Amino acid sequence: MKAFLTYFFKLQALILVFVVSSLTFTSSLIAQQEDFSKMSLEEISRQMENPLSRLWSLTLQENLYVKTGSQVDGSDISSVLFFQPFMPFPVGVGKMLIIRPVFPLVTNPFTNYENGIAKQEHKTGFGDMQLITAFGPDQKTGSIWGIGATFVFPTASEDILGQGKWQAGPTGMFVYMGKPWTLGIVLQHWTSFAGDETRPDVNKTDIQYIARMSLPGAWSIGMGPNISINWEASEGNKLTFPIGLGITKTLRWGGVPFKLRIEPQYSVIKPNNYGTEWNVRIQISPVINRPF
Repeated sequence: MKAFLTYFFKLQALILVFVVSSLTFTSSLIAQQEDFSKMSLEEISRQMENPLSRLWSLTLQENLYVKTGSQVDGSDISSVLFFQPFMPFPVGVGKMLIIRPVFPLVTNPFTNYENGIAKQEHKTGFGDMQLITAFGPDQKTGSIWGIGATFVFPTASEDILGQGKWQAGPTGMFVYMGKPWTLGIVLQHWTSFAGDETRPDVNKTDIQYIARMSLPGAWSIGMGPNISINWEASEGNKLTFPIGLGITKTLRWGGVPFKLRIEPQYSVIKPNNYGTEWNVRIQISPVINRPF
């Protein structure tokens, strides 16, 4: 618990540095390029739900997990803090290419044996980096689709913080941007093709389903949990199916548009042996102009 609290306070400091740096960096970009004051917060809020949006953003997403199962006595707490720059590029006429690297800071529990006594501790470090690319039409409303490729790289600083495998696979998305509802699905699948031969192979699908309702004042409510299917796991341990309900507010701070979100989630189906029962997701996403 002491190690986890240390990580938690480090996380708060990191969030503070991120926000201040984003304000400084983004303010300089705004001064050089487009004035976001010409866009309403409602418009910015809706466009940030678009998976092929024209808006560049820097997302810091904290996922705090409570994990249970037959392999643990009680519950474990783990955490993944994602830094996700969202970088869209217009391609040709009416098309958009998005590139989204994901840099994870992972905290996982482990059992440390000292003098034959088991002690539950936590280890924090860099996890396996991801890269998501997708291509589709450049539009703001209606039915929006995209297809592309997704990758996972074995960059974890410790074995316990990653999977040790090079992974690749397809990604696809379909979102309906209506009023007041945004409904959609984002699918990714990874299969390992190289890496540490002593580590298990990876064959995993991630399905994010999205249902959000816009409210006046640049607020919205809804959910966007990630269903996970581990095809390599035994029966009863393949599927994690969470539901959630969160609230989102888009605001300006120092002239910079920010999206703030908190969304608790509960897994109605989870692995019997060991899996996520609860997840609290917190997001901070400043919008920036294209830096070049």
